[in-house]
Amino acid sequence: MNTPLDGAPQQPHTADSPADAMPAAAPRRISLAIVSAGTSDPSTTTMLARRVADKAAALAASQGLDASIRLIDLRALAADVTTALVSQHVSPALQEASDILRDADGVIASTPVYKAGASGLFTSFFQVLDNDLLIGTPVVLAATAGSARHALVVDDQIRGMFAYLRTVTVPTALFADPDDWNRSDFGTRIERAATELIALVAGGFRAAVRGDSWGAYQHSYGSAGGTELGIDLSSDLMRLATGGRG
Repeated sequence: MNTPLDGAPQQPHTADSPADAMPAAAPRRISLAIVSAGTSDPSTTTMLARRVADKAAALAASQGLDASIRLIDLRALAADVTTALVSQHVSPALQEASDILRDADGVIASTPVYKAGASGLFTSFFQVLDNDLLIGTPVVLAATAGSARHALVVDDQIRGMFAYLRTVTVPTALFADPDDWNRSDFGTRIERAATELIALVAGGFRAAVRGDSWGAYQHSYGSAGGTELGIDLSSDLMRLATGGRG
């Protein structure tokens, strides 16, 4: 698990560049993380996420960005997630997955749907993560199921969880039942979601929010690397505590 996907796009090289031209600037590197709760092998849940990631990487390359892709396979972390959920013990493998998400510029989160709900493994994984880990991170939400009856699960249930985590989910949610894979507009929807993701990543939304507005967020004790312990002496509450002075 957690290995780069093969075939990461590279910047094209032109053979007719002038010999005395200045060396091209190195492309800006970005990191995309896939989180897949697929349990079968091969998994349509992982396949959908990979298609989004590959399209996003191609779009990034066209904009001078060098995208690397990391996969977090939750099937391999099932025992670690359960242990963390009941005992708060974080295994090295689970910590590695957390670190990948911490460093990701964008995330593609994909889950199978069972009984009109996201996979329990999928929701449990995000429930054991640090509350501040994904603040401002652009996310594509994707789901697969055996019937179109589950099509609203992404917007009705999953999007709310990621809003709580203070991510920025792209407007286009992806859902695939067995018939969707043969529909002509399916690739268009994938491209639209990937375009929205790269627009947020290329614009530096995550870095701007975490750099300029980090202190404006509510942080749980112990979840912000100590920054949640800072005291704003200029707040209305502190002015009241000092008799209105300051």
